[in-house]
Amino acid sequence: MNNLRRLDLNLLVTLDVLLAEHNVTRAAQRLNFSQPSISVHLAKLRDIFGDPLLLPGPRGMRPTARAEALREPLRLALAALGHAIAPAAPFDPAQAEQTWRVAATDYGESTILLPAMAGLRAAAPGTRLAVLELAPPHITRQAEQGIIDLAFHIAEDAPPELRHRMLFKENYVLAGRAAHPRLKRRPTLKQFCELEHVIVSPNGGGFSGITDKALAQAGLTRRVVLSVPHFLFVISALASTDLVAMVPERLVRGNPALRIVAPPVEVPGYDMVMLWHERSHRDPAHQWLREHIATNM
Repeated sequence: MNNLRRLDLNLLVTLDVLLAEHNVTRAAQRLNFSQPSISVHLAKLRDIFGDPLLLPGPRGMRPTARAEALREPLRLALAALGHAIAPAAPFDPAQAEQTWRVAATDYGESTILLPAMAGLRAAAPGTRLAVLELAPPHITRQAEQGIIDLAFHIAEDAPPELRHRMLFKENYVLAGRAAHPRLKRRPTLKQFCELEHVIVSPNGGGFSGITDKALAQAGLTRRVVLSVPHFLFVISALASTDLVAMVPERLVRGNPALRIVAPPVEVPGYDMVMLWHERSHRDPAHQWLREHIATNM
C-alpha cells in the first residue's frame, strides 16, 4: 500500500515501455520524453520496487527476474485501466444483449410500455425487459442499487433525488360500457352521483379518491360500490356491467367496448414522468432506452 501511494501512473507507463524496448533512448522516443526524464523515472521505479529492474547488457538493457515477473501483470493492469477510462462505446441496439428492469403500475404498462414494445423488439431483438410492480416508497433505493433502471410515476409524487423526464399530461374521463343506457349523453352532476362507480385504490380497499374530493367541495357524494387495486379489472367490469368509472383517458382511448364522455365534475389530471438515477444517466444503453420509450408511446 505504501508503494501504491508513491506511484505515479506515468512511472508505470514508462516501466511498461522500458520492458518492451530494453533501451532508454527508444523508450524516450516512444513516450515523447527526453532521455534524462526516462532515466529519472527509472531511478524512481528502482527505489519503489527495491530492485534495479533493468541492468546494462551487451545489446541494451536486461530485465531482472523482478522485472520479468512484473511484465505481464503490468501490461494487463494498464490495458484494464485504459479500457476503464476510455470513452463509452456507442450503443448498438441491434447487437445489444441488455436486460432492462423497469417499475410500473398496470396503467404505466398499458400507456407507456405496451406502445413502445413493438419498436423495442424490432430495434433491439437481443434485449430483455423485466417489468416490476411499482413500489413508490422504494423507487429511490431501487434505482440507487440498480434493482431498477427506470420507473414511471406521477410527477407530483416523484422522488426529488431522481432525474426525470416529462412523458405526457393525463386527464380523467367518465367511462362505461358502449351501450350503457345512462351514458348516451353527458350526465348531469346529479345523475353522475346516482350512477354506480368503481374506483381504483392502489393501497387496497379505499372507496374515496380525487373525484370524491372534488365532489365534496360542492357538498356532494357519489355511489362507489366497487374498489379494486388495478385498472385491468376496471376495464373488464365496465365492459360487462352498468358500472362506470372515472379513468385516465389514455387507458380507454379507442376501446370499442366502452363509451367515453366528459364528466360533469372537474377533476385535475396529472403529469406522467420517467424516473432514473444519476448512476445511469450517461450510460449509452440507458440513454437509448429512455429516448426510445419517450418517442414511441
